[in-house]
Amino acid sequence: MPFDWHSDPITRDVPVTKTYKSMQSVRRFLVGECGPAFRFDRAFMAWIRNDIPKTMGDVADEWRRRHAPH
Repeated sequence: MPFDWHSDPITRDVPVTKTYKSMQSVRRFLVGECGPAFRFDRAFMAWIRNDIPKTMGDVADEWRRRHAPH
């Protein structure tokens, strides 16, 4: 069965699939992983869907990398 982004539990190990959608459950997961400053932007959303295999843990790590203090 394909992953249900509406109701299946999202963990760091969940792969980003072709059915991925940036929805409230994903946002809640990423706020939990990245903190209250988490926001989607177009470049980040394009990176998530770039067809390179990744997990939701990779997504959280990439957002933190992009927003780390320099």
